Formats: sequence, structure tokens, C-alpha cells
Amino acid sequence: MPTTPLRRIVTGHNAAGRAVVTADTVLEGTPIANSNALFTLVWTTATAPVDNDDATDGRARAVGLTLPGGSVLRVVELLPGTRSAMHRTNSLDYGIVLTGTVELELDDGAVTLIEAGSIVIQRGTMHAWRNPSAHKPARIAFVLLDATPATVNNAPLPDVSPRAGVSKS
Repeated sequence: MPTTPLRRIVTGHNAAGRAVVTADTVLEGTPIANSNALFTLVWTTATAPVDNDDATDGRARAVGLTLPGGSVLRVVELLPGTRSAMHRTNSLDYGIVLTGTVELELDDGAVTLIEAGSIVIQRGTMHAWRNPSAHKPARIAFVLLDATPATVNNAPLPDVSPRAGVSKS
């Protein structure tokens, strides 16, 4: 599956307190489910507020879709004509469409077309992502921040894992 690697630059401090680049690497995406999408984990934090003295490479932490108490930066590449399963996470997500066009589908069936340069603020809702293009992949950067569950009638809404992965639509 052809994909464009991501370059990741990480900054920190030297012993004198001056800003330095601590890592400059190229990251390859990892196929998920039935290989119709690639996930590239870019960074995580173990806590919020973040400990900027933590020298751990954020990509090295064990993480699910989210990281309880922390944050996750992941880039998703949806191949042409693919759709994720409906899912919900107890997180606040910033989805930044970098290339291509995607559709955001909500559990009531509403679909919103989102083009490159647009940002979605996802607040613990049931949703799926679809790449409507027949030929072009779509790339989305997601920043997921741990959050309390959204509530309806004073009842917290549970996480719903995307069991089916990504499928051809």
C-alpha cells in the first residue's frame, strides 16, 4: 500500500537550557484492520498537564485509540472509498484534514463533507469517517485529549470501539 511517510521533529532542552532538536525521524504508517487505512502514532503524553521534563519518546508508550489521563497525536490515512466503523471515545478530539476530502457521519445518519484545511472538534459523539474519493487517499491528523464521558439524562455515554475497523464502501 503506497503511502507518504511523515517527518516528526521533536524539541527539548540541552543542559544549558537552550532549545534543541532531540529527534528528527521519518515515521511509516501501520495498516489497521483490513488494511484500508493506516495509523501513524506521532506522540502521546502520559499526563495532563504535560510534564515537559519527561524524556520518554511519546511514540514509545503503549496506547489504544486514546490514553487515559494523557493525549495522543495520530495521523490516519484513509484509502479511497473506505469507511471506518461507528465509534465513540471519551476524549476531546481535534481532527485536522491535511489532504483529500472526508465525510463525517453521525449516528443519526447526518453526513458532513470536510475538505483539506478544515478542522473538526469531536466531543465524545458516535461517528464514522469515510473517504468518498475513488482515487485519492485522505490524511487526517487527530489530537485526542482524555475527557470525561459526555452525558445524556445524567448517564455517561460509554466508549464504543470500532470493532469492524475500516471497510470498503
